[in-house]
Amino acid sequence: MDKVVIVMPTYKEKDNIERMITELFEKEFPKIRNVSMHLLVVNDLPSDGGPDDGTGDIVKKYAKKFDNLHIIEDKKQGLGWAYVRGMKYAMERLHADAVMEMDADFQHPPRFVAPMVAAYLDGADYAIGSRYIKGGSVPKEWAMHRKAVSFFGNLFIRIALVKPKIHDLTTGFRLTRVKGVLDKIKLNELMELSRFAYKVDLLYQSIKNSKKVVEVPLEFAPRTEEVSKFSMQEMVSTFKVAIILGIKDKQRFIKYGAVGLIGYAINAVGLEVFYRLGFSTGVAAAIGAEFAIVSNFILNNFWTFKEEKITSLAKVVSKFVQFNLSSVGAVVIQAIVVAVGTGIFGVGTRQIMLIIAVGFFVIPYNYAMYNLFIWKTWKVPALEKIQKLLG
Repeated sequence: MDKVVIVMPTYKEKDNIERMITELFEKEFPKIRNVSMHLLVVNDLPSDGGPDDGTGDIVKKYAKKFDNLHIIEDKKQGLGWAYVRGMKYAMERLHADAVMEMDADFQHPPRFVAPMVAAYLDGADYAIGSRYIKGGSVPKEWAMHRKAVSFFGNLFIRIALVKPKIHDLTTGFRLTRVKGVLDKIKLNELMELSRFAYKVDLLYQSIKNSKKVVEVPLEFAPRTEEVSKFSMQEMVSTFKVAIILGIKDKQRFIKYGAVGLIGYAINAVGLEVFYRLGFSTGVAAAIGAEFAIVSNFILNNFWTFKEEKITSLAKVVSKFVQFNLSSVGAVVIQAIVVAVGTGIFGVGTRQIMLIIAVGFFVIPYNYAMYNLFIWKTWKVPALEKIQKLLG
């Protein structure tokens, strides 16, 4: 039976925590079948060493009644650090199969826990409680300016990260599969752990590691005692993280482009040399392309895809063969475009035809092949069997 651990940070939440525990354990958890549900409260204590407001004592009292209620405590360092401690504890000590992030202040209503778990049981590696899809909402009580900040701030992050299919990237209500997703993230190295901006980095990496991401409708509720956590500093920090991640996300493609330019130069020289040696334009283009393929494989392996770098000799040979086979399509495309183009417009246009072939067809084709089948950085469930077969 899978174990799902809800990680719930608290800081002076004595007015909410007892009701939250009661609702989860007596009302919501019993609705969830075939899953062992646990709640881990990460209670922050005043950083100045002062006394807790009683939140910890309430949790410890109920922990005697419920075996699947846990608590860890430490001095307050910030929300991100609380989640990091909780997630590590959930994985290392409680051996969780999935971890859910959830607030204690009822902004994440307990009735939405079951749909999130259902999404996980249905195969989701990452379930996002979304306020901006059908069935989701933000509080009617919010002032118009706050609704606008929430909506347009989220839209900015969607654009910065180029994640148009995900509608809510700033939500804090999320469930993450441990194996292959959360356990691959260096939690201590997330950006801005003392601020809410860490959520964007955690979400970005979780999506990157996940094969199946699902959004589940969430009716975001107002705090029982409404105190806005929003500030200009938090907004600036969040936008900064989104921009950094957006640039980082494009680094691989930029490197790929640079390698492609080098490959293009080799390709162009090869085309010219072999054409002048008497080969037809199509054959000369194909030979030049093969020289470029060798260059591209070496540079991409040691630079563009260095995180997934192939090092063992046997695998280098195997992957180079696959690399060549995956590039056959590019060679054929290039040869056809150059041959047809020069046949229509004359051999004097051979370099222009090469630019057209590479720019419009070869670059997107090769980038897809590299990410799907050579270094396998793109996770596509429909192609999983083929990716495993290729090693």
